[in-house]
Amino acid sequence: MKIDSIQNGIVLDHITAGSAMKIYFDLGLDKLDCSVAIIQNVKSQKMGKKDIIKIDMNYDINLDVIGYIDPDVTVSIIRNGETIEKKKVALPQKLVNIKKCKNPRCVTAIEPGIPHIFKLTDEKNRIYRCIYCEADK
Repeated sequence: MKIDSIQNGIVLDHITAGSAMKIYFDLGLDKLDCSVAIIQNVKSQKMGKKDIIKIDMNYDINLDVIGYIDPDVTVSIIRNGETIEKKKVALPQKLVNIKKCKNPRCVTAIEPGIPHIFKLTDEKNRIYRCIYCEADK
């Protein structure tokens, strides 16, 4: 299999095997007008298997979305075929309009335009709670 290197864009590496498609859709990469390569189940010495996503354009990526799905991802920014920056993603402390509160009595379900905000309440178990009604995400 041959996947060309990209000249200008972003590489998402160290994605937990099987999580690439969730990241792809949650970031809206399916709506981009550029090449996006998803490589799944790549052999990795550190992880056993991993996924990789290559985006062949400069794109303002939401690191909170990636951190929420898989906080171990590495984001590499590529310019002129060279890696100019690497970012380590972390579990975000707050999610804003990434997920919606499922509580039908929450103010976010009643009042349009109110942002859906969740705070991290249990880092070990990755539990987020709505700041308005305290419901789990």
